[in-house]
Amino acid sequence: MERGRNGRHTPTRNGTTPEGKAKQRAYLIAALETGDDLRELRELLRTAGVAVVGQAVQHRDKPHPNTYLGPGKLEEVKVAAKAADANVVVCDDELSPRQERNLEKDLGISVVDRTATILDIFAAHANTAEGKLQVELAQLEYNLARMRGLWTHLERLGGVSSGGFATRGPGESQIETDRRLARDRIAALRRRLEHVKGTRAVQRAERERAHLPQVALAGYTNAGKSTLLNAMTGSEVGVRNRLFHTLDPTTRQLSIDGRPYLLTDTVGFIRKLPHQLVDAFGATLEETRLADLILHVVDGSAEEDDRMEMLRAVEDTLEEIGAGDRPRLLVVNKVDQLDAEQRLELGHRHPDGVQVSALTGEGVPALEEAIEHAFARTLQSVELLLPYSEGGRLAELHDVAGDLHREDTAEGVHVVARLPAAVAERYQRFSV
Repeated sequence: MERGRNGRHTPTRNGTTPEGKAKQRAYLIAALETGDDLRELRELLRTAGVAVVGQAVQHRDKPHPNTYLGPGKLEEVKVAAKAADANVVVCDDELSPRQERNLEKDLGISVVDRTATILDIFAAHANTAEGKLQVELAQLEYNLARMRGLWTHLERLGGVSSGGFATRGPGESQIETDRRLARDRIAALRRRLEHVKGTRAVQRAERERAHLPQVALAGYTNAGKSTLLNAMTGSEVGVRNRLFHTLDPTTRQLSIDGRPYLLTDTVGFIRKLPHQLVDAFGATLEETRLADLILHVVDGSAEEDDRMEMLRAVEDTLEEIGAGDRPRLLVVNKVDQLDAEQRLELGHRHPDGVQVSALTGEGVPALEEAIEHAFARTLQSVELLLPYSEGGRLAELHDVAGDLHREDTAEGVHVVARLPAAVAERYQRFSV
């Protein structure tokens, strides 16, 4: 992450840390109640192409309201960051504009918070027009509250009085102009994303008319969702060992025992996912919210404490986007990295989970069977009599029915089938 002349953080485009002395060297800080684990922040910075040269953790109930860390710890960080030759300090929480300004003033070095780091990664990974719109919207909303500090070099040009009345000079005017332009751009982006949402709704309606069951992959970032999509559908979606590699939803058709399903892979979740991103990616996350079944993919090779924290983070995010009530199936991925004893322990910890290796294909048939059973539980039995003139309806039934038995009679085609509840309602008038 680089800071431009206007004071804003601009995304780095290099995916890896260069050889020799890294261009951007980060010193990490965090205010935690217990522990000192900053591995996730380190992984975020690795993905952003930033080298980590040190870290400091202060144990406290909540961050200092003005400077995030206490005065004594702040002095320690200043000395340690200078000794480590850091040129940026990265915080593991989202900072208020006041905290960020005070930290930069006290430390004499650029300060970036967790949200800015994630936004930087999203900006580098957005490929589609929609993804770029979503990232730009999130960045503008994040920066809007921080614009005051960007124009301090102009404030000196305005008059100053003790009362503060009628003292607005060119600096203050520029701030207001900048904010107005940002708000106008935010409004324009929201309109364009509403149009995208409408287009998605049309596409979704087409899929719903086809009566295909919809399955969404959800999980912590880098849990292996894209690899699992490829293993189950035979597609070749891009896969990389980095956080947030997938931002745009990818839908492929999956066939289980001849019955077609739609499988969608979406953006991964993370602890403390910025609200700006949850809001901006609403159209994308809607694919998860409206799915008939959510496959919650978790990294089975992670340490138990980390795995449980990942599970909680995903469940919290699903609740936040309105998908908390959707049926879900736990998929424990990456078991190829575990021995027999570890797999047994994992089975005890997650008895309802399906153990798979998306990389080797192990467990994928069992997962497909579990998906089939999950949908079978939602099917209801119907007995119908369709006139011979309703040949199109009969063809639809063959596509969507779990089990179907037909008999040609003088009055029409007698059908006994098991259908999804929403589909069964459409055939109510043919019910015997």
